[in-house]
Amino acid sequence: MIFDEQNPIAIETLSDLDTALSEGERTKYDHIIRSVKIPVSHFDNHCSWSSESYTRNCILETEKFELILICWEGGQITPIHDHGDEECWVKIIEGEFRETIYKKNDVGDLNSIKSAILKPSDISYMIDFMGFHSLENLSKKRSMSLHLYAKPIRNCRIFDTNLGEFVQKHLVYDTVSKVPKKLKKI
Repeated sequence: MIFDEQNPIAIETLSDLDTALSEGERTKYDHIIRSVKIPVSHFDNHCSWSSESYTRNCILETEKFELILICWEGGQITPIHDHGDEECWVKIIEGEFRETIYKKNDVGDLNSIKSAILKPSDISYMIDFMGFHSLENLSKKRSMSLHLYAKPIRNCRIFDTNLGEFVQKHLVYDTVSKVPKKLKKI
């Protein structure tokens, strides 16, 4: 399957998504993620849940991209964070989320500059020059979001509310579904 952005077809399976991303260039990732029409039930084997925090479940990881299903209990929220200089697309699979964008002002204070509500099939895009962001599951039920990173993200900066500053965070997966043997779980 070669993804053609001029005549996009719906991507209806994780296998088709894997193929489209593997064959496509980074410049086509936006078109590819917008073509995803995968039924919610196809993500069942990739879910893990925790009452403590949202979970990061790796579906695919290559040198070119990383595809993660984040599973959220009602009300869970990410810290304010960047993306380690990589591009990030978030597609809402199930639930309702608030994304809040933050930027530092001239004196280094962090300010909220924009907030949006995201519903199933909505897509958000983020890259570090746009600022920092946070996602919150507004649903009172379990929800899922699919995150596509152009190159895997090993580290990012998160805002530590106790310190009032950003700190480095090493990222790990809660589960790994399909990872090439040459890349190890982080």
